[in-house]
Amino acid sequence: MATSAPTPTSLSFFSSSLFVSSPSSKLIATTRLSLPFKTSPKPNLSISSQLSTLPILSFSGDKIGETYLDLKSAPPETARAVVHRAIITDQQNKRRGTASTLTRGEVRGGGKKPYPQKKTGRARRGSMRTPLRPGGGVIFGPKPRNWSIKINKKEKRLAISTALSSAAENTIVVEEFGDKFEKPKTKDFIEALKRWGLDPKQKSMFLMMEVPENVSKSSRNIGTLRMLTPRTLNLFDILNCDNMVLTPAALDYLNGRYGEDYQGDTEDEDEEEEEEGGEGADESADAEQ
Repeated sequence: MATSAPTPTSLSFFSSSLFVSSPSSKLIATTRLSLPFKTSPKPNLSISSQLSTLPILSFSGDKIGETYLDLKSAPPETARAVVHRAIITDQQNKRRGTASTLTRGEVRGGGKKPYPQKKTGRARRGSMRTPLRPGGGVIFGPKPRNWSIKINKKEKRLAISTALSSAAENTIVVEEFGDKFEKPKTKDFIEALKRWGLDPKQKSMFLMMEVPENVSKSSRNIGTLRMLTPRTLNLFDILNCDNMVLTPAALDYLNGRYGEDYQGDTEDEDEEEEEEGGEGADESADAEQ
């Protein structure tokens, strides 16, 4: 009589061959564990790029020299995301957040039941200010809120420098022309644009350290032109313009403020950012009220 092999009294998942390591597998595992662990170097968040030379033009339109724009720009794989986040932040922080509607509980009137509940043949109704009727409340309408979002100073500075780097192909440098306009006259400014090779019908952005009164009045009637200073420099106008015009002083400011050798914020820049933050806080407070 053949005897059968004794069956185990209990089964365990670890008794399966899938969980039992063979000698070869132990050797492979030991070999893999003995390999040195190499960490990949941390990628740089920003790179310095010396762009192509920029022509320096005189007030008459003649080329008198060349210069360059040396800025810190984001890597190509992250540049689009950095600029997108910064422009969304700027646009969203401009929202006042004062849009408001009335719900059915806030609309004036409607406290009395318009007609009896039954024996009228009509749909039952408890108030004439229901959202289903004209003059009633609004369902899920907007209410005052704070739309502002935060962005780091270094990230915003990197976004502006990256946008300036991308606009360098259509950038020229013009010598100081603040004292060239004896009186405000739009026609003279349009002639100057044509001498510099700019089309008045295209969007142009001028960056000057200070905008003289005659220059400001001569250019304010040109709808495609923006006159900016370092205080009013913003990402939207950089991306929106077709041509960018700089003065030598403004070029030096950009190389110092957004270059690789930038050390940190100055006291004046901190005060400006605090003022901007205070204005935003006042607007949000007004919106909440």
